[in-house]
Amino acid sequence: MIKESSAAGVRLDRWLWAARFFKTRSLAATAVDGGKVQVNGTRAKRAHHVHVGDLVRIRKPPYETTVAVRALSEHRGPAKAAQDLFEETAESIAARELLRTQLKNQPSMAYEGKGRPTKRDRRAIEQLKRGG
Repeated sequence: MIKESSAAGVRLDRWLWAARFFKTRSLAATAVDGGKVQVNGTRAKRAHHVHVGDLVRIRKPPYETTVAVRALSEHRGPAKAAQDLFEETAESIAARELLRTQLKNQPSMAYEGKGRPTKRDRRAIEQLKRGG
């Protein structure tokens, strides 16, 4: 059920769950309580009512998404219906794409060794841990 009136509001945690930003409502509530979600530039509580036209900033590391609320819904529906609830801003899309390419081009920190460390390697590791 999608509400169209801007006078009525929907709880922030319910809207985030219905818009499929979080898999469960409790994950959405935890993110709101942890300060990962802002409404119109200010930190909001989970019971804050979202209205059509509000700007919601969602931080899910390493990405940050800014969306404009286009419709309200208290119930989680199909993904197509969830896409109609919001519109991502152009700045958010550009920043996310830039970060995606930076992360893709970043050198990997994978271990390049050959199995277990030798006795010499182990002593070097212990010496580094001791700070000397």
